Amino acid sequence: MNERIIEKLSILADAAKYDASCSSSGGKRKNENKGLGNAEGMGICHSYTEDGRCVSLLKILLTNHCIFDCAYCVSRKSNDVKRAAFTVQEVVDLTMNFYRRNYIEGLFLSSGIFSSADYTMERLVRIAKKLRLEEKFNGYIHLKTIPGASEELIQEAGLYADRLSVNIELPSDQSLQQLAPEKNYAEILTPMSQIQTSLAANREERELFRKVPQFAPAGQTTQLVVGATPESDHQIIKLADGLYKGYGLKRVYYSGYVPVSGDQRLPQVVQPPLMREHRLYQSDWLMRFYGFDADEILDPAHPHLDLEIDPKLAWALRHRHVFPVDVNTADYELILRVPGIGMKSAKRMVAARRFAPLTLDHLHKFGVVLRRARYFITCRGLALEKREYDEQTVRRKILYGDGQTRSALVKRQLDLFAPEPSIVTAPDLVSPQLDLFRQAS
Repeated sequence: MNERIIEKLSILADAAKYDASCSSSGGKRKNENKGLGNAEGMGICHSYTEDGRCVSLLKILLTNHCIFDCAYCVSRKSNDVKRAAFTVQEVVDLTMNFYRRNYIEGLFLSSGIFSSADYTMERLVRIAKKLRLEEKFNGYIHLKTIPGASEELIQEAGLYADRLSVNIELPSDQSLQQLAPEKNYAEILTPMSQIQTSLAANREERELFRKVPQFAPAGQTTQLVVGATPESDHQIIKLADGLYKGYGLKRVYYSGYVPVSGDQRLPQVVQPPLMREHRLYQSDWLMRFYGFDADEILDPAHPHLDLEIDPKLAWALRHRHVFPVDVNTADYELILRVPGIGMKSAKRMVAARRFAPLTLDHLHKFGVVLRRARYFITCRGLALEKREYDEQTVRRKILYGDGQTRSALVKRQLDLFAPEPSIVTAPDLVSPQLDLFRQAS
């Protein structure tokens, strides 16, 4: 690999890191070589399939040149950054060379906009077409669809890519007009609708004719930037709910706003809102898999997600009248709403109780998080937590444990080179670094 290609790869892989919608889940294209890939090399990221396999993708932009001047984007035309662009053949060669070395199993390709949407989209399609037809590449390909591109190019892209995505960018058209005046919701939603229509037509054709080529078998996704505009979490999850129901999206990705400029239209933040992003993903999970409606998670009276606790626990605390739930008699949908009980645990419980009443030992074995669930369930007619606590008491006990208060000291791994032991107080529990990976179950 020559130095110029290495330089381009460094620039365009770094510019691609702000796109969070990089997932290969749902891809069904046959692949004879099932290596796990390798994280070595610029621009290679890990994603996961539906069955849990870890997949390495080459994640790059075709170019970071762009005719648009979106305030939140690092590649906007007014930003003073080093520019680069791959040729079509360079992307094809990079993909094949990395694949043969077992570094990657697929390609995630996005782009700034050269001179027009059609010109850029045509180059993206040519890359996918060359990989499929000339190189016989059967690995995963995710293409970004350029808003404003012609319907013919979008249709052709779906024949060669496993997944297509159109970034909706911001939660409202008003915010889009303020921060990205060259864009509008109509141009973004039109290709989404076209992809949805093509997916539905392809499914019908494949039911009649077995040899019909698949169209974007892994579906379509989108991405929202969170924290760059004043919309509430309720507005964001309502938008996501509408996209799932109206456009059949596989995923909506949320990307915490990363400050990339000093534009006065943007909020001045020290770090991305990682915890807010995490809570939105948890809410999204509740809508897609746990049977929650967007208006159940948040409403005009509660427009923002609680950063201390996950949205499922927050809902349960606001709806204490629904609980306690008897794990031996309640239906599956209600058991799913109990904090500390996930989908796998709920399925195991419903299946097992057909043979014998569930006991506390069963709940432990099924993976129920009793530290949370104990306040919301009964087992064999007995409450695990016999006392009636108010909402704030339950919240405090779940967060800090029995007998502790907000001023209690909380343990933390010590700094190896600290001159003396360091401790943090309970309020620091709300920091993104400590709570980022606490999952909503």
